[in-house]
Amino acid sequence: MAKVATRQAYGEALKILAEKNPNIVVLDADLSKSTKTAEFKKVAPERFINVGIAEQNLIGTAAGLSLSGKIPFASSFAMFAAGRAFEIVRNTVAYPKLNVKIAATHAGLTVGEDGASHQALEDISIMRSIPNMVVLNPADGVEAKKAVIAAAEYQGPVYIRLGRAAVEEIFDDSYDFQIGKGVELVKGDDVSIIATGILLEKALKASEILKLEGINARVINISTIKPIDAQLIIDAAKATKKIVTCEEHSIIGGLGSAVLETISEECPVPVIRVGVKDTFGESGKPNELLEKYGLTENDIVNAVKKLCK
Repeated sequence: MAKVATRQAYGEALKILAEKNPNIVVLDADLSKSTKTAEFKKVAPERFINVGIAEQNLIGTAAGLSLSGKIPFASSFAMFAAGRAFEIVRNTVAYPKLNVKIAATHAGLTVGEDGASHQALEDISIMRSIPNMVVLNPADGVEAKKAVIAAAEYQGPVYIRLGRAAVEEIFDDSYDFQIGKGVELVKGDDVSIIATGILLEKALKASEILKLEGINARVINISTIKPIDAQLIIDAAKATKKIVTCEEHSIIGGLGSAVLETISEECPVPVIRVGVKDTFGESGKPNELLEKYGLTENDIVNAVKKLCK
């Protein structure tokens, strides 16, 4: 199965958008080779701006361009796009609901050897707490490309979370991505596994292991963290009575928290959150970090078994 990093898919989507829409502009904080915005620069250099290592200026300049009718994609590593530029994102972009897209690459533990200072494990929590902000976290290259194109067509601020490491392709070109819609990929009535981002691949593998042991797990992909597909989650809670959430993010404020908020008033059921506990990461190879911090298919299997006892 082919492996593609979601940041690579972002670069490919930008090339498509460059031809489709002359109002698309791309800004980068001196990381264009890593964020893959260099792909856009190759085909539309007159619409590419490198602001340097200055993330607050990156977002502020994007806000100004949006006010002149452009559709800016502002790109940097997630740690800096969501963290260092937070106040500008909140007050200058989200408060007036400007049409700015923030593409944040190198999110999560799988930034790998760059270590804790570059591993954004709080960015979903930060971004989804901001009013007017749409938060997308695609699972593979196909979904990432479609999410970027959907973001360009959406009127308003969007945060798109992208990864550094290559991941297996789950979807094909027939996949219909819609902002705000989750997708049930595997049917099952014993437990619901709700996953986001690159943990969807692990969730699907966990469901195959569980099936061999007689546990039928429903697997749901939630790539739009906000606005979340509440009805799909509530229906799953009512049907299976148990939920395991999976995310390459802190369990505080991410998908697991969003699911708990969603079901608490409508259908409270037991939930186990598979994610990074209240800790920083460390330097290491991506797969070694996923194993150390409990984000493998076996960790998901163990969480399901604990709920099913």
